[in-house]
Amino acid sequence: MKNWWKDAVVYQIYPRSFKDSNGDGFGDLQGVIEKLDYLKELGIDVIWLSPVFDSPQDDNGYDIRDYRSIYAGFGSNEDMEELIDKAHDRGIKIVLDLVVNHTSDEHAWFVESRKSKDNEYSDYYIWKDPKEDGSEPNNWGSSFCGSAWEYCEERGQYYLHFYSKKQPDLNWENPKVRQEVYDLMKFWMEKGADGWRMDVIASISKDQNYPDYPEEDGRKYYTGKYHSNGPRLHEFIHEMNQEVLAKYDCMTVGEAPGSTPEVARLFTDPAREELNMIFTFEHMNIDRIPGSVNRKWALKPFDLRELKRVMSEWQNKLYGKGWNALYFENHDQPRVISRWGNDTVYREKCAKAYATVLHGMQGTPYIYQGEEIGMTNVHFDLDEYEDIEVRNAYKELVLNGKTISEDDFKKAVWNKSRDNARTPMQWDDSDNAGFTTGTPWFRVSDRYKEINVEQALADKDSIFYYYKKLIGLRHKESLLTEGDYQLLMPEDEKIFAYLRNTEDESWLIAANMSEDTVLTDGLKTFVKEKQEVIIGNYERENLDEALRPYEAFMMRIK
Repeated sequence: MKNWWKDAVVYQIYPRSFKDSNGDGFGDLQGVIEKLDYLKELGIDVIWLSPVFDSPQDDNGYDIRDYRSIYAGFGSNEDMEELIDKAHDRGIKIVLDLVVNHTSDEHAWFVESRKSKDNEYSDYYIWKDPKEDGSEPNNWGSSFCGSAWEYCEERGQYYLHFYSKKQPDLNWENPKVRQEVYDLMKFWMEKGADGWRMDVIASISKDQNYPDYPEEDGRKYYTGKYHSNGPRLHEFIHEMNQEVLAKYDCMTVGEAPGSTPEVARLFTDPAREELNMIFTFEHMNIDRIPGSVNRKWALKPFDLRELKRVMSEWQNKLYGKGWNALYFENHDQPRVISRWGNDTVYREKCAKAYATVLHGMQGTPYIYQGEEIGMTNVHFDLDEYEDIEVRNAYKELVLNGKTISEDDFKKAVWNKSRDNARTPMQWDDSDNAGFTTGTPWFRVSDRYKEINVEQALADKDSIFYYYKKLIGLRHKESLLTEGDYQLLMPEDEKIFAYLRNTEDESWLIAANMSEDTVLTDGLKTFVKEKQEVIIGNYERENLDEALRPYEAFMMRIK
């Protein structure tokens, strides 16, 4: 079987915010079906759907109540099958979101598990006795703040939840749990699903000693090395591969917080028979102060040199030994042009610059809905945010802990909140940006009249058509799939430049990631033969002129 995913470009859809077909203010599967021709026009190969299974929606569907049923707000199982069929008719594959580190506390397994210590489901989850003083079994924290343990009166024990207390972690040590997971995967693959994005898959194996983290002043609960890459992780994923994945021509991508390129090779080396690729978080954490009690909300200024270092390390260390999943945006990350670029004067140039840098690398590129039209972060009042992560952090850090001021927290939310990516998709300049005829579940960005799909499709020089060209290059230029990678000018604070090389040709990919005009002298030293611009966001024939603000291009130089 050919590794079709190596030449593919993936488009991530967050269904509740994509397109509402029935006026209830909530995006749905019929809305996705309605927009398949738009995605076909863009040229993408794969749709990754964020979770669509039945859920109480405590964490926007990442708390699953029934893996074999579609959440009623999104539609029905028949709608899902229609989407798969109609996408396939257009040559588009469908990848589903597998959330099996945890379930909802309303899942039938947990409803039974909490009743007693000796029923059929009692060890489907991770239960521990309290310490002698009645406190939590250890000092592990939840990623959503507070303890990772919740007390259950019926059993007189605590259960583990790395996320919300309504998301109890499954016990992967139990072979019955693993078989349940493999069965539900087969259920959807038999209906035509083409693969899986695996939510926090690196967390499924826990250190069975459940050790405490070393204590620090002023902190009660901790997250860190015990929250991912546990002792049996690769054994479990290899088993999943053999039991399910190897039997289908599918694509897999794991979400693996805390992973280094070395760990990524364990996941993605084809000889190990685990996954095709994983999402790294390392480049997403370059603007946070490590170890801060305020976690992701403790911001430090963006440093392009650090971004280049991290992304280049992943390029080089996985070359020939694994595969990269390339992204700047997703449902958990803000809009990159607002976070690290310019989303006003140079919005379009900046969006094209980030796209150029990403799509020139080796790996499978991911586009998040709205990224292809240059959607931006939003500046809402704190009480308008829907995200459980924001609400919990506000309570713990601003109100109770007083470790960050309300003003600084609001600035951090404007910069980093997951809700920046979750505002409704901007289709046109009509009411609610054409997302719904009803009241949207979440406020639409104030900039929808200026930034929308209708406007992008009418402008041949838009960000949309630039992405379309980039995707076309991924499909026809084998250098982008196979070539090696060489970072240039690593200490330059404004230019991100690298070479992609095969035996037959070399390309220079370069971007000025600043608002300044920057001389090309440093780049010229790497160009000996020809200078043929393949794609760029300004008119340019060679390197004679300086780089203009957020100018980016790919140039064939051999």
